[in-house]
Amino acid sequence: MPNGRGVTLDLWQRQAVLAAATFLRERFGPSGDKSAKAVHDALLEVVDPTRRAVRLQREMSKSLSDGGAARGERQTVRERRAMGDRRQENRGAPMGVERRRKSRRTRDARASLA
Repeated sequence: MPNGRGVTLDLWQRQAVLAAATFLRERFGPSGDKSAKAVHDALLEVVDPTRRAVRLQREMSKSLSDGGAARGERQTVRERRAMGDRRQENRGAPMGVERRRKSRRTRDARASLA
């Protein structure tokens, strides 16, 4: 049976992985060690790669729903920056002297529309 990477597991390999997962489940039970549960789930993901895909989707979904607090934090940073936006203020030429001789516009486009 091919796993997620296209590698096939022989029947004896599949049975060995399932036996190890069963041993962990029986040994540590449902209220057992978290690391034992993680190893148990990883063993089952080796046999059935779709379990891994479902777990990753669930984790991504959870992280996106938990991201609301971080998003609010970013908004406050954005608001803080917008309060003193340097582009809204005219501070003059950066060197102190205006180097342009004349306006860049040769004619006033608004006057020709009227």
